[in-house]
Amino acid sequence: MDKRAGQVELTAQQRDMRGKQVKQLRQAGMIPGVVYGHGFEPIAVQLEVRPLQQVLSHVTGSQLVSLKLRGQKQPEMVLVREVQVEPISRQLLHVDLYRVSMTERLRAEVRLNLVGEAPAVRRNEGILLHGISSVEVECLPADLPDAITVDLAVLNAVDDAIYVRDLPALEGVQILADKDEMIVRVARLEMKAEAEVEVAPAAEAAAAAEVETVREAKTKEKEGEEAEAA
Repeated sequence: MDKRAGQVELTAQQRDMRGKQVKQLRQAGMIPGVVYGHGFEPIAVQLEVRPLQQVLSHVTGSQLVSLKLRGQKQPEMVLVREVQVEPISRQLLHVDLYRVSMTERLRAEVRLNLVGEAPAVRRNEGILLHGISSVEVECLPADLPDAITVDLAVLNAVDDAIYVRDLPALEGVQILADKDEMIVRVARLEMKAEAEVEVAPAAEAAAAAEVETVREAKTKEKEGEEAEAA
């Protein structure tokens, strides 16, 4: 990984090893991946595990990464679209990189960065209930924000809330999420128990979704290995 002037860089090389050979690739400290995109023929690649881990620990799904593919003169600008990991050991299994055209608008999920403190919460008048944590946007790659800042300082009283419609306007960026989606709200203290009951099922659903994604990824990988073996 190389970070200069805010730019994140990765190096990859084209991958010939497929199917059961992929296991050997991982044992050698390399992670299989694919680079794909609109109007772009998919390329099977492999990346060194340590630089890849460093990048994944710093970038968001909306941050552009400069991918240097060995054998090509110019780097590709990509987004990290999907990362597959082993559910128990958390070992990296596979990474999907989406190649972008700097002249074509794209859609991406951008995280919401909560900053500051709600005055109503600081005075112990209420607790903070969380809604969505990211929004889908559409823009040119150069305008894609790493995150959208949400200032909690405007939450002065119980029942004050921040919705998608309250997000700051960003030049060249169209927010596609429902304007009435709640981001955060101040609830009365006596609603704490109720809030915990509401949040728990949501957390369980999110965890279940993650497990299902990993399960699907492992199934695809296994099917691919079996197909190659045949």
